[in-house]
Amino acid sequence: MHQPPPAPRLGVMTVSIAPSELAESIRSGDKTTVLAAFWAPIEGAGLTLFRSAHIPTSLFCDPAQELSGTPSSVDGRNPLPTLPLLARAFRNWGLNTDREVVVYDQGRGLYASRAWWILRWAGVPNVRILDGGFRRWEDEKLGHAGGPGNFPHFCNIRPNPGQMPTATIDEVKAHTGLLIDARDPDRYAGRRELLDLKAGHIPGAVNVPARSLLNGDFTFKTPEQIREVFAAAGVTGGEGAIVYSGSGNHSAQVLAAMEHAGLPGAAHYVGGWSQWSANPKNPVERSA
Repeated sequence: MHQPPPAPRLGVMTVSIAPSELAESIRSGDKTTVLAAFWAPIEGAGLTLFRSAHIPTSLFCDPAQELSGTPSSVDGRNPLPTLPLLARAFRNWGLNTDREVVVYDQGRGLYASRAWWILRWAGVPNVRILDGGFRRWEDEKLGHAGGPGNFPHFCNIRPNPGQMPTATIDEVKAHTGLLIDARDPDRYAGRRELLDLKAGHIPGAVNVPARSLLNGDFTFKTPEQIREVFAAAGVTGGEGAIVYSGSGNHSAQVLAAMEHAGLPGAAHYVGGWSQWSANPKNPVERSA
């Protein structure tokens, strides 16, 4: 597994931020870059959603174009973004060392978690997820804006990939420790598969669905509750574990929840089931 170099301690950073806290930060003029990771199945529709309504001061983040590389059967549906792609995105967002980054999506948290993990992996130290996303922001009637969004600030952060641990498909094959599948139980068991070539899971993986770590409103459960969910699956720590999903979205949410619960250190197999199942030679396990 690829372990990042030790990072300097910059103080205690929480994984998530409540809508009321972000609203107060925006009202107070705090140095915060707010990214809206809005996705829709039709190309360009995410930007249309953003222009219709977003949190004031937000900038648009396109998950398909800025948080992943080119899909392929070799690398999976949402492989890691390239360095030039990240550098362009950083400039578009105006990422700056003196500004915290808050990421959010429409509400489920998958694309916000993907953004959180990719930015952390690429060397952005202070990143938080808006707990409950834009849906909870609207439920709390905190106000929204329309139009193209904020102008980016001066960018002085260059992407430095490798700051979060990752695992390649070969490392997963050689892995003898914990392997965590973050997909829903039906996909894990092989009862349903609409996205990838085969149904099932990587042999030996345990199932901790990302949804099981969230409340009904898609906010994170408490750290104690999350640790209980993991303990029930035999997971008591992150070090030495590998997490995967279909293509790196649900797994990013599980990794964020693990850090939220004080279980950091797990590696991310970003290629996930989409990469594994594309090769007919790879073994598949299914559950009753």
